[in-house]
Amino acid sequence: QVQLVESGGGLVQAGGSLRLSCAASGRSFSSYTMGWFRQAPGKEREFVAAIFSRSGAATPYANSVKGRFTISRDNAKNTAYLQMNSLKPEDTAVYYCAVFMGGSSIYADRNYNYWGQGTQVTVSS
Repeated sequence: QVQLVESGGGLVQAGGSLRLSCAASGRSFSSYTMGWFRQAPGKEREFVAAIFSRSGAATPYANSVKGRFTISRDNAKNTAYLQMNSLKPEDTAVYYCAVFMGGSSIYADRNYNYWGQGTQVTVSS
């Protein structure tokens, strides 16, 4: 069983930055491919980015965050990160991390498990 805890959300003005953290329990974090998703009010949960377990390489980012967000991980700390720069009001959402369980698409939330409780990000204009 894996437990994930997100943190780092908050209220920020447009153009500002936040760094989200996703802390994982257990000893196998380095073997997990991790993903970040977000869900805005009244909208479906959407993929943001993922980072592979072995290579530490990132997948292509969602077009809406490309060039502004960066995913990373520190296996020694059992933590994944999402650095968010140049934030926009449309980035306002609850942000979740989860473990990729395999499947046909790394971009589909149905292929993830062990979701954290989420952290709220609010960007004011």
